[in-house]
Amino acid sequence: MIENITIPNIKVTPPGPKAKKLLELDDKYISPSYARFYPLVAESAEGCLIKDVDENIYIDFNAGICVCNVGHSHPKVVNAITHQATKLIHYSNTDFYYQKSVELAQKLYNNTPGSFPKKIFFTNSGAEAVEASLKVAKWHTRKPQIIAFTKAFHGRTMGALSVTGSKVVQRRYFFPLVPGVTHVPYPYCYRCPYKQTYPECNFYCVDFIDEMVFETYLPPEETLGFIFEPIQGEGGYIVPPEGYFQRLRKLAAKYHMLLISDEVQSGMARTGKMFAIEHWNVTPEIIAIAKGIASGLPLGAVIAKEDVMDWEPGAHASTFGGNPVSCAAAIATFDIIEEENLLDNAAKLGGHTLKRLNEMKEKYELIGDVRGKGLMIGIELVKDRKTKKPAKEKVKEIIFQCFKKGLAIISAGVSTIRIAPPLVITEELLDIGLNILEEVLRDVNNR
Repeated sequence: MIENITIPNIKVTPPGPKAKKLLELDDKYISPSYARFYPLVAESAEGCLIKDVDENIYIDFNAGICVCNVGHSHPKVVNAITHQATKLIHYSNTDFYYQKSVELAQKLYNNTPGSFPKKIFFTNSGAEAVEASLKVAKWHTRKPQIIAFTKAFHGRTMGALSVTGSKVVQRRYFFPLVPGVTHVPYPYCYRCPYKQTYPECNFYCVDFIDEMVFETYLPPEETLGFIFEPIQGEGGYIVPPEGYFQRLRKLAAKYHMLLISDEVQSGMARTGKMFAIEHWNVTPEIIAIAKGIASGLPLGAVIAKEDVMDWEPGAHASTFGGNPVSCAAAIATFDIIEEENLLDNAAKLGGHTLKRLNEMKEKYELIGDVRGKGLMIGIELVKDRKTKKPAKEKVKEIIFQCFKKGLAIISAGVSTIRIAPPLVITEELLDIGLNILEEVLRDVNNR
């Protein structure tokens, strides 16, 4: 347990001596492909607080990358895990049946968008959920092509990587990727790739797909549909404008295409809705979920319309997907979201955070744009507001200085700071973290 002391509490400048020893061992034994933000060596965590190996205590503004939405080691999640582990840890959901996977499937059925019949497939991660989404869409439509978006991040396995368009480093030297993927620009209004202005643009980015892509090089009759993040995560916490997804829905309907919503980072109450696509009243045929679903245990899921998930036995499976311990944690997670009104808390504190950040924007030229929904908020930093040149080195400096002061916060995209704390955070603790962020922002802005 983290004792009742002043928060945050930095006893020794991080990384401390114990952390440094572990960093040396990590460097010796662990793959260099991991891209760490700064040397935080976590030992334990509770609620919205993290303790490192040198007993420094940090406020968590990233929730383990939107995984611990109900807080770290929530007692009800811990109890559910412990109870299930004493009964059954594994027997394979692929070949037999679990009570917990059926119970969780009912939760997902009732809490995902759409009043139509659905089917659920369980995976171990977000990348696996995306892979399964792509496979079931191909199986159902028998079509080889799909449209994805620039700056999208869907995972690092080969199929998920093929629809990813976030950073070159994620794709370099891994070609050839899975064929049949066409990327089009995401509706990034702050940096519109078409040099248009919303709403005068009248969604030219959607018309471009119909008038240029489908008419010149991608046959719509061979295209199964679109895969997208309703709010882009790793791409920079980019929020599409109102009306965009309704227009995309119409385009998809015109050519009998599917919509696949990747809710891996934006789902599980993160944005003040259980799933982010609900903000636009658009219902996709397929939803991919992971991260926050099981509060830190490996689990993902694909939820699809029943008539879409029509593949035959053996077409796809997973030995560990739907593990009973992970499912027990997920059931507890759903219960906590409801019992503790975390949808309302995310919406309320998200509004509070946006207000404070927009006030900071008025004071600090370094802030170019503030955007988000619920507690999924991005602060894009620029060197100059007219040119909008990204201030990526400033972002690195800011998140590192926040870390040294006891705030664990990370970046996304080229120069965006992301705010995504556990949804159980209080306004008081949130403000303490925002105060640290503003203090560092002020220092960096005034240099």
